[in-house]
Amino acid sequence: MPPKSKKTILVTGGAGYIGSHTVRMMAEQGYPLVVLDNLVYGHEKAIVNDSVQLIKGGIEDKALVESIFEEYHIEAVIHFAAYAFVGESVEDPTKYYRNNTAVPIVMLDAMQRHGCDKFIFSSTCATYGDPHYVPIDEKHQQMPINPYGKSKLMLEQILQDCDHAHGIRSARLRYFNAAGASLDGRIGEDHVPETHLIPRALMSLTSELDKITIFGADYETPDGTCIRDYIHVLDLARAHILALERLQQNHPSFSCNLGTGHGVSVKEIVDAIEKITSKKVPLAYGPRRKGDPPQLVADPRLAKEILGWEPEYKDVTKAIETAWIWIRQPHSGRYER
Repeated sequence: MPPKSKKTILVTGGAGYIGSHTVRMMAEQGYPLVVLDNLVYGHEKAIVNDSVQLIKGGIEDKALVESIFEEYHIEAVIHFAAYAFVGESVEDPTKYYRNNTAVPIVMLDAMQRHGCDKFIFSSTCATYGDPHYVPIDEKHQQMPINPYGKSKLMLEQILQDCDHAHGIRSARLRYFNAAGASLDGRIGEDHVPETHLIPRALMSLTSELDKITIFGADYETPDGTCIRDYIHVLDLARAHILALERLQQNHPSFSCNLGTGHGVSVKEIVDAIEKITSKKVPLAYGPRRKGDPPQLVADPRLAKEILGWEPEYKDVTKAIETAWIWIRQPHSGRYER
């Protein structure tokens, strides 16, 4: 484990999808890391670097969090730990407000006590709600339409207050649609249940699903299906490292979008998958889902200005290709299978 005198980065939810890719990238760059994950949605096998200390537990455990800060010299917290199923948030809102909004206050209190002043937050474009214009920039009003988005926005607001009151600076990174897997297929997306379009479509090709359903083909878009901005998970991981570097350079708190700035429709995703795999995706069509805007596309220019960040994989092809490699892994891939 890193000695107390050595500055260490604490990553909450670091065994999850985006967290594990970020942890792996940071470990390969030599960052001393401690991961705190309760493994409700994360996977122990996703921590693939032996130098990373995994502590099993939740951030609601005040004694555990305190012990981590006492044992390690925590310089910054990168916070991925959250529930992220929109439909579930509507059915069980208190679960989301408790876990996504209230529980992180335990971490912020510990940071204040121990003089840790940097917090990188995994936020979401769901804080914007139904867009009034696209692409969406950071000046767009934040009017989330579900408890998931509201829970994330509330923590953004708490972070602003903690900056003013305690000098805890934060980078609030608003993701659009994360996709893809590591280039070697060793780690990837493994949610139970899986709700995201790309892995579900690929799972239909491995007979894990009978078919996928396209919800709504009558939107005011060129082909009638929803348009989304798909950002490769490796580009997201790199943005977190750059955000940490900016805060280490005493940059003030900031919010920025993480996306490609390019929208891809559901039908275009299916067409791309069929081209890459040379297989036919079994489809069904259903009615629109409540709360699905026709388009969600990022304006990522502020991330370039603040972080010097641009997505390396601007075309969704690489996300599909790496996800397809991951889905078909016969050995270590697909953690629970």
